[in-house]
Amino acid sequence: MKITELKTKDEMLCVFDLIKELYPDMTVEEYSEQLELMIPHNYSMLSVNEGNKNVGLAGLWIGNKLWCGKYLEIDHIVVSKEWRSKGVGAMIIDYAKTLAKTRGCKSLGLDSFTHNHDSHRFFYREGFIAKGFHFVYEFNGLD
Repeated sequence: MKITELKTKDEMLCVFDLIKELYPDMTVEEYSEQLELMIPHNYSMLSVNEGNKNVGLAGLWIGNKLWCGKYLEIDHIVVSKEWRSKGVGAMIIDYAKTLAKTRGCKSLGLDSFTHNHDSHRFFYREGFIAKGFHFVYEFNGLD
């Protein structure tokens, strides 16, 4: 397996089939529009390939916050169903840790939905700690 950093919209559009596993209702047009907005703000991706097949990916952001300084955030990780529990996720995390260090980041972070207990166990095994809650206020059109 090989990891490649994807930095352009065209490169990221090529992994849309795996994005659909995570976001089944997303269209390629919506994905393309999101990438247009995200890429100028330090968004990139990691793609794990076995031969010509994309088997895993992660979205990445590099930014700065007052509480932690420069950080690398994993936006999402998705591993193709038939490739789960085969080391793809750990490979992504290891690569992201190395990337964060080489880019001068003080931390590597991510969010995980509260109901996704399998991912919580995985992240704990990979050395992450739960440091807080991520609160969201969703606008429902009545606000």
